[in-house]
Amino acid sequence: MTDLDVLRKDQLETRLHNEKKLIKEGALKDENPLDFSEGFRQLCDACRKGDLKVCQEKISEGVNINARDSYDYTPLILASLCGHFEAVQLLLESGALCERDTFQGERCLYNALNDRIRNLLLQYDYSKSTDPLQPLAAHVSSLLTRHIPQTWDIVVTVTDGDESLFLHKFILAARSPYFQKKLSVAPETNSWRLPSTIPPTAFGAAIRYLYLGDSARDLRSGPGTGFTESEVVAGVDRIGQHLDIPHLLDSVLDSGDRRLARQRRTDEISRGRDQLETWFENNILGHKVVIETSKAKDVKWDRHNAIFADVLLQADEVPDAAGQDGDAQDGGHASSIPVGPGSGDPELPREQKSVLYPVHRAMLLRSEFFSAMFSSTFREAQMTEHLNIISVDCSPEVLEIILRFFYTEKADFGLDVAVEVLFAADLLFIEKLKTKAGVVISSLGSANMSQAQASKTRPGKGGGEQKGEIVEYDEIDVYDIMRAAWFTRVQRLEEFAARYLAYRLEEHIDTEEFAELIKDSAARIQKRQETDSIELLDDIRFYLSERFRLRFDDAGLAEMIEEHEPQNYYTETPANGEQVAANLAELNISGKDSKTKDTETPTTTNIAAQQDGTVLIDQGTVIRTLDGVIVEDEFDKDAINYRILLDKLDRLLERLNLDA
Repeated sequence: MTDLDVLRKDQLETRLHNEKKLIKEGALKDENPLDFSEGFRQLCDACRKGDLKVCQEKISEGVNINARDSYDYTPLILASLCGHFEAVQLLLESGALCERDTFQGERCLYNALNDRIRNLLLQYDYSKSTDPLQPLAAHVSSLLTRHIPQTWDIVVTVTDGDESLFLHKFILAARSPYFQKKLSVAPETNSWRLPSTIPPTAFGAAIRYLYLGDSARDLRSGPGTGFTESEVVAGVDRIGQHLDIPHLLDSVLDSGDRRLARQRRTDEISRGRDQLETWFENNILGHKVVIETSKAKDVKWDRHNAIFADVLLQADEVPDAAGQDGDAQDGGHASSIPVGPGSGDPELPREQKSVLYPVHRAMLLRSEFFSAMFSSTFREAQMTEHLNIISVDCSPEVLEIILRFFYTEKADFGLDVAVEVLFAADLLFIEKLKTKAGVVISSLGSANMSQAQASKTRPGKGGGEQKGEIVEYDEIDVYDIMRAAWFTRVQRLEEFAARYLAYRLEEHIDTEEFAELIKDSAARIQKRQETDSIELLDDIRFYLSERFRLRFDDAGLAEMIEEHEPQNYYTETPANGEQVAANLAELNISGKDSKTKDTETPTTTNIAAQQDGTVLIDQGTVIRTLDGVIVEDEFDKDAINYRILLDKLDRLLERLNLDA
């Protein structure tokens, strides 16, 4: 160890000691608290095994991915230590922290199994990346200076009239109980003058706080304002109490300490997200309208409404669901409008319904699609007496997922709607949501497991296994997934589908759907020459090689020994030639496999005659390849199966008249 390493270690230990002291005193929050819950234990086990499905499930359940177990291991450390790149990537994308110059961050980097994982961790170093909620905070903060297209609906004027703040009622109401009470009484209010006793700098600091911006470090008031710095600080404290913002002054005073300021900001952004989510639940979902599609355009919603919405988004239910009970989509929130004849008679066909969501253009600007629409001269961009209705080509369920993402940065959904979310996000140019849909599909689709591993015994509620209960993994249409990946240009999904097919190739290679997919992949290459490679085929060959090369890498030595221990199964039969021959024929152990060559060593079965006239037949462990040949062990089986599958791919290309 060099002198530089010794110095760095001493600095790290000193910093760790100081951090523990501040945490004990309550000045700092422990970013890696101990967690002994069952859900966290299952997450840690999944990280050790690289089980992406369980990892995604536990993350969606809200398990703290930055907690640590009784051995001081975080899920990220476990995944990186065990070499599971995809699990590490999933954790980092979900908000797992790996900051250099911290104890846990250095442990994670030092214990990474390989350079590929280490480089990925460095890319997500806290000092180089953003907090998972930072995109939401950055967008809300940008609304203070973004005036085109117009989204503000209230103007606050400073006393001298030289400066005005263009603000949004729904943000003020969501973040401040004072504004919520004041604006709910008079929703038509569109201007407010700042009292002369309030320093403009102090009010500006409060507004930045409400809009999830950085805390003001310099509270010196400009020349000619008549307020000293101490008066401004006192004004900040007074405004915080008046607007019911208890942490405003602390965030300003702690802005000089990097660690404390970062913790304050992280806590405040999280608190702001929760407040916006509450607003979203109570007002947007709480005021959605379910109506017949034919009558949706007749809805009139006044612009001066109590939730300050300025646009209505319409989502039509999918045709397949038109015969289902519409109440299932309401979620207990909707203000249902009578739908006329047929609504209560099960014998009459029910008309298709639509759901209208009152929303705010300020949050829709997170989509480039809506940003371009509201900046144009189209009808949807005009301010009218009644709110414009904009139809979105997706189901109400998916639109709610998109709107929740706009308002809260949350995007929790299952595999059943992931593809529809992918297409909707692509339509609206929401890249982060496209990436999230790709993560859900690739994580819950269990791409790194073979067909035989696609079902297994899952843990019971108490942590133990429920013996005999087999739970199938979610079924996916990998062909639709691949075409969706091509259409939406999501590279992660293309890789997932190729890996999925490679790990189950024997189930797909002889189907017409697989042949059509190979043809489609070849057709995607413009001006393709005869000798050009086919991208999908190259990926399948790569993952096929990975599948057989890593066949036993993830299995422990004890498991390998247990799997290869010979097992004897004895069958008692009467000692007569006809019955013995019948048993041998049924077991296909007539002394030589029908597909083996004469020069090969025949596979025999030990037969022992007993004194009581019975015969014991030792079947042994019969291992067959894909073409039925009996081999000695799993290694021989994998080597032969690998060659068989490659040959089938070559024959498929010949049949399709493709050269790759």
